[in-house]
Amino acid sequence: EVQLVESGGGLVQPGGSLRLSCAAFGSINSIYCMGWLRHAAGKERAGGAAICNGGLSTFYADSVKGRFTISQDGAKNTLYLQMNSVKPEDTAMYYCAADYRLGNAGTLLEGRYRYWGQGKQVTVSS
Repeated sequence: EVQLVESGGGLVQPGGSLRLSCAAFGSINSIYCMGWLRHAAGKERAGGAAICNGGLSTFYADSVKGRFTISQDGAKNTLYLQMNSVKPEDTAMYYCAADYRLGNAGTLLEGRYRYWGQGKQVTVSS
């Protein structure tokens, strides 16, 4: 079992930067993928970024590519999302997620992940 606790988030101006952190507890060494997925009203959590295979593979939604960077420490205790050049459309609830299953399919989709944090609100506004 894995527990995920997010920190960070809040209000940031367009063009600014923000970092989200996710502390993982439990059987973290068994985790294959972790991700930051964001919620859009009426849709499943999706997009954002993911990191898999011990950090060897990263995935980014087209909407955040080049602006966001996902990373994790060597022990997978903490997952980070560095958000740069943020835009109003980045406003969302951001969820930390993790899963034991192998494979890189659907890493930016809600169904890929078993374990979830409670989410952190990120609001990009002037």
